[in-house]
Amino acid sequence: MKTSSRLSRADVWTVIRTDRLTLAADLDGLTDDDWSTPSLCPGWTVHDVLAHIVDTARTGRLSFARDMVIARFDFDRANESGVRRRLRDRPADTVADLRAAADLTRTPPAPIATRLVEAIVHGEDIRRPLGITGSYPTPAVLDALDYQLRTAVSWGGGAERAEGLRLVATDCDYTAGDGETVEGTAVDLLLRFSGRDVG
Repeated sequence: MKTSSRLSRADVWTVIRTDRLTLAADLDGLTDDDWSTPSLCPGWTVHDVLAHIVDTARTGRLSFARDMVIARFDFDRANESGVRRRLRDRPADTVADLRAAADLTRTPPAPIATRLVEAIVHGEDIRRPLGITGSYPTPAVLDALDYQLRTAVSWGGGAERAEGLRLVATDCDYTAGDGETVEGTAVDLLLRFSGRDVG
């Protein structure tokens, strides 16, 4: 498995900015029913996931540490607090908040690849239930997938899920691991080993 990054740090932030603006455009004009659609992220609606994306875009190292202390170091509780903080009464305002955050390059104390995981996985959490097709640069998807495959589930990754499996991307030149073969597009593999049910 390739472990060196395909994208530079500057490239990552370019991908993130583009995806934030693309996602905002994808969500313009949704109905109230659309916004309450369950996302692929268990327990969260499409609007909840969007609020989470806005919150993580605005979270830096110090604010992350503060939020974790307030949440008594419960990562899920901290995420729920972030959703409540950024969830606007009018979903269109949450979309506007995403556009306003497009150029931000803040990040919690984590590898830069986590920003790609956040953008692509949560983007698909929203897009797929709404029937919207996402498009992501292949190097970004593969850097995110590599990160997930070497990171424990307890840290938000999927290393244990991939044990004993050989992953083969059907839409690009990518293989990882040894064992029973699992095939899918690079994005599907990323979602599957990020804990999403994509078949």
